Amino acid sequence: MTEPKVLLNGLGIPESPRWHEGRLWFCNWIDRQVVAVGLDGKAEVVLTRDPGSHSMGYSIDWLPDGRLLTTGDKIRRQEPDGPMATIAEQAANEIVVDGRGNVYINGADFDFVAGAPPKPGYIKLITPDGRLRQVADDIQFPNGMVITPDNRTLIISESFAGRLTAFDIDADGGLSNRRVFAGGLGPDGICLDAEGAVWVGTGFSFARVAEGGTVLQSIELPENRAPFALMLGGQDRRTLFILTAEWRVADGHVANLDRLANGPRTGEILTLPVEVPGAGRP
Repeated sequence: MTEPKVLLNGLGIPESPRWHEGRLWFCNWIDRQVVAVGLDGKAEVVLTRDPGSHSMGYSIDWLPDGRLLTTGDKIRRQEPDGPMATIAEQAANEIVVDGRGNVYINGADFDFVAGAPPKPGYIKLITPDGRLRQVADDIQFPNGMVITPDNRTLIISESFAGRLTAFDIDADGGLSNRRVFAGGLGPDGICLDAEGAVWVGTGFSFARVAEGGTVLQSIELPENRAPFALMLGGQDRRTLFILTAEWRVADGHVANLDRLANGPRTGEILTLPVEVPGAGRP
C-alpha cells in the first residue's frame, strides 16, 4: 500500500475531521480554530473561537440546512449572518448529526486534561425541535461517532474500554440494542466506509475493521505518532485523512497534553488513497 503523505503540518492537535463542500474541515485544538484545507494543502481558518473557550475537546458538524454546529462548553450554531447562537447549555466533546437533523453529542463529567479520575460518560440527543435528553450512559470515555447511511445505526468509540459500540437508532432518535461492534482497539475519531467497515486508531497504528472485530487492513505510523481521528473524503471519498500528533506513552497523558499545548506544534494531517469510499455521517 502507498505510504501516507503529509498534507498539512504545524498544527496543535487536529481533531473532528469532516469532508464538507470539497474540503477537509477540522478543529485545530490548542489554537482554538476551525480550519478547512483543500487537497492542494491550502488552508483557511474559517472560525476562530473565543480566547477563553475550550482549547481542547470541541468538535464540529452541520445541520441538514447547512448551518455549522460546534461543541465545547456549550452547543452553538452559526447563523446565516455569521454569529454563533447557543442552542444547548450542555458541555460536550464529539458530535454527529443524522439525516433527519437529530444531533448526537457525547462527553464525560471529569477533568481529563488535569488528570482527574475517570467517570463514565454519556450520549445525549438534541432533537430538531430543540429538546435535549440523554440516550445512553456508562460510556467509557466517549469519542468519535458515526451514523450509517440509512440513519439506523450509531457507532461510538469507547476509548477507555478499547472498543467500538453500536446502537440502533429508534424512530424518536433514542438509542437501543447496545452491542459491541469490535474490541481490542484504541479508538478515538472514526469513520465509516461503504462496505460497513470502520477506520479506527489502534494505538500507534490505524486499521480498517469489520463488524465483529476482523482487521481488514492495518497501517503503522512512525514512532511516537498517535492517530487522533480519521476521515474519508476527496472527490470520490477514497482519500483517507489521518490526523496525528506526537504522543509519548511513557510520559502519561497530562504531560503529553501539556507539551502539545505549550511546546512545538507537532500536529499533522496525512492522506492515503484507499479502495472503498466513505459512507454515512459525518
